[in-house]
Amino acid sequence: MKLYHLGLFLIATSFCKAQSSYQFGILPSLNINKKLPNDFKLNFELESRQELKSGLFNMPGDFNFEYELTDFSVLASKKIAINKSLALGFLARISDGKLTGRSIQQYIVTTRYPGFILSHRVSADQTFSKDEGTEYRLRYRLSSEIPLNGQSVDPKEFYINLSNEYLNSLQDNTYDLEIRVGPFLGYKFMDTKKLEFGLDYRINSFLKNSPGHRFWIGINWYHAI
Repeated sequence: MKLYHLGLFLIATSFCKAQSSYQFGILPSLNINKKLPNDFKLNFELESRQELKSGLFNMPGDFNFEYELTDFSVLASKKIAINKSLALGFLARISDGKLTGRSIQQYIVTTRYPGFILSHRVSADQTFSKDEGTEYRLRYRLSSEIPLNGQSVDPKEFYINLSNEYLNSLQDNTYDLEIRVGPFLGYKFMDTKKLEFGLDYRINSFLKNSPGHRFWIGINWYHAI
């Protein structure tokens, strides 16, 4: 929780800096999960990002729809203990008519407590592009799923999904830190289908430069087959 409080403090102080920029848009995603024998699982994700408005906080701006990118990713995970798993995957990004690739490695620990589920995820990825140097990132995410009825999330019930992520990036000897906060409201239609709606807030470039704030309205559909 101390790390979470530090993130909130850094976010709050960044709003006080001059020339802070913002970006607002929508970020829908489709997630399909497939269980395989021997505790293996496949995850397919399609995510698209569209900007609705951007500018500086101290200057007026107009709404202007603009398509940004589309991500296709696949992850293969293996459960190595009751609450631990490893995952490897690849992401393909289409943006401005260009294609970039990203390799992904993850370690996830999920623990069930009375009344909520807590997950820790440590992830590393490497982004490759013809026009830019390779970007290396190391990420840590803490997330919690909290039922609004009873001790667990059952079909036809609402729940809260809270996440806080710290993303370290190194590219061409330039380091940056991005902080992400995601409060989402979810509804579980059945054991294989659920929908989440909420805010995906991100801030970066606040260590040395004027911070950039990004507000994405997230709409996430999950389907298990």
